[in-house]
Amino acid sequence: MTAPAEIPGIDVDRVTEWLAQHVDGAIAPFDFHVIAGGHSNLTFRVTGADGRRFVLRRPPLGHVLASAHDMGREHRIISGLQGTAVPVPPVAGHCDDPAVNGAPFYVMGFVDGHVVRDRATAEHVLTPAARATASRSLVDTMAAIHAVDLEATGLADLGRHEGYLARQLKRWYGQWNQQKTRELPVVDRVHDELLRRIPDQGPATIVHGDYRLDNTMVDDDGTVVAVLDWEICTLGDPLADLGLLLVYWTGPGDEQSAWAGGGATTADGFWDRHQLAERYAEVTGRDLAQLDVYVAFASWKLACILEGVYARYLGGALGQRDPAELAPFERQVVAAAERAEALLESS
Repeated sequence: MTAPAEIPGIDVDRVTEWLAQHVDGAIAPFDFHVIAGGHSNLTFRVTGADGRRFVLRRPPLGHVLASAHDMGREHRIISGLQGTAVPVPPVAGHCDDPAVNGAPFYVMGFVDGHVVRDRATAEHVLTPAARATASRSLVDTMAAIHAVDLEATGLADLGRHEGYLARQLKRWYGQWNQQKTRELPVVDRVHDELLRRIPDQGPATIVHGDYRLDNTMVDDDGTVVAVLDWEICTLGDPLADLGLLLVYWTGPGDEQSAWAGGGATTADGFWDRHQLAERYAEVTGRDLAQLDVYVAFASWKLACILEGVYARYLGGALGQRDPAELAPFERQVVAAAERAEALLESS
């Protein structure tokens, strides 16, 4: 097996030396293959000379803010969750010396499974029964995340415990005002109404922050075997995770979500949103009387996130494009904000 001479994001010689010295069972030479990239963290499959596989995560190329792509923090979270009911990949090593690879990185064991990002994949790799299992397992795994003992896992100081939604509203409204491409009064109205209606927060739990089907891996039967992408995980209100999942999710009988990436779960066998919420309430015993507020917040937050993407694309992040090509992003922003306002008005 011969490693390529140059791989963006990997200093082959130095990383090879580090892996051989610091990761048990890693035998050089290694083959490096990108399995996820873009503006978020880069993820590589690393295959050793004996065929054993690992996964290496590092910040994106050209990243500026280390706090936005904190490898040590991600490694700490996954390490803390080892041995809990939350399925995460086994940790294998962490390098905080940027001289090795230009930025810190960490290494995990490879987990076999499916990442289901679209309907074609869902229908190809999962039977209808497995899709139902995936729906149940996704909720049960989220409940397990929210039940983690913070003290026992050493994660009690991962973030502030109180005021999660207020902090999130401040953060994302700031992002909106910095990046907005036009005035959109509905975003301002929803922000003000959410600020007025923030539910009382119970005891803080781990909040994944981006929990959805394609940020997990499932086996052939649909059971979640690994939760991925802990990049923005913190402590706070667990119902924020449920609200976001319901925004990302469009079941076979659901009204289409404002998020365009929710098509995978429209395949027959997947649950609808109300079934997900009912299962969460059953497993956790939490009161979901204010769930519409959390879903409205998640939809409003999605509008803020999509506006940032739209602004970057208008600024040339995809090269010079006809503005008409980017119109769907603009429409998604408006749809997400309007969905949030409609939920607040009806609840």
